[in-house]
Amino acid sequence: MGAADASGLVVSYIQSIYWEFGSGCVLPATGVLMQNRGASFSLQTGALNPLMPGRLPFHTLNPALAVLNDGRIMAYGCMGGDGQPQTQSALFTRYVTFRSTLAEAIDRPRWVLGRTWGADRTSLRLEPRSDGNLIDALQSAGHEIDVLTEPYSDVMGHAGAVVLHKDGSLEGAHDPRADGGAAGV
Repeated sequence: MGAADASGLVVSYIQSIYWEFGSGCVLPATGVLMQNRGASFSLQTGALNPLMPGRLPFHTLNPALAVLNDGRIMAYGCMGGDGQPQTQSALFTRYVTFRSTLAEAIDRPRWVLGRTWGADRTSLRLEPRSDGNLIDALQSAGHEIDVLTEPYSDVMGHAGAVVLHKDGSLEGAHDPRADGGAAGV
């Protein structure tokens, strides 16, 4: 989530329970669902991610905030496991470098490289709205490509962003891949 107010305060925020239902444990007195980032650790001897004092779990939580040279402040983020930093990079580049509107930067076709969402192999997943010439070129170069069936796939995560402009105006957008919204109050 991102929020901005008239005073110039901009916040980027992310909350995650890890996996679909976190730990599956709910605190009875509060109804709070506990996260399960401890699932990233192993109890096996010699594992790369052993459970031991001082160790932190691998995660992809990265609420992003960018202060741009022209005075804009952009709070943006995305859920989506290993694809999260890939999507955030794409959104930032589309909006800042290529000057897409915020909504267009979020809407455009996405990709994700990795073994996410239980996949049994590493491949480059692309939404079918991606340019066919690009897909052909990537396959010709030897990349393992999976073109997904959904034009707006959940595999790509769900993104959102808000921008506070130097003049105090706000711009916000949410992902057509999920429910959500962007609103001014």
